[in-house]
Amino acid sequence: MPQSASQNVNPSEYLGDAVQSAVSDFNQLQTDEKLALLYYVYEKMGESITPAAPQAADPELAPLLLGDFYNLSHQDQLQGMRDIVNRADTEYSRAYGALKENNQLLVWYAWAVAMGEAVVGMPADYSASDTISNLLQRLEAFEFEQQISLLRELASEMGYTEVKPVQSQAETGKTASL
Repeated sequence: MPQSASQNVNPSEYLGDAVQSAVSDFNQLQTDEKLALLYYVYEKMGESITPAAPQAADPELAPLLLGDFYNLSHQDQLQGMRDIVNRADTEYSRAYGALKENNQLLVWYAWAVAMGEAVVGMPADYSASDTISNLLQRLEAFEFEQQISLLRELASEMGYTEVKPVQSQAETGKTASL
């Protein structure tokens, strides 16, 4: 499976047990369930979920995802999102995988804002499973730092990239040179 280029350490080194558990539970969801959860997360932004600082992202770094993507048919948009979640080797998934976490979060946020209009929306008859509802409630109960850590972790685990993480000093046994 492709690696996340933005992660150079094991998540257990910086995520608390509650966030690690939520990441694990998210990873057990089916593709469309993951998309639904992300939609619900962004629907609650500013209420029970704290948005990441938009100034930490640069939308110009994602023209394919925040420009061309809006011109696709809704079916193609849905397939593009599924490809990103599944880390498929596609043009859109590669474009997403090349971004850092803050810009990846910006992509999902922009898509959520446009959902139902310029971006394919949730089916009108969709009903969240108990698993999704429970995971969303857990996320809402997290402190700000935990929410952001979880969202960054989830975002970074999507998209395709062939870039490998840089090995740590502990892994290589070598010190960094100037």
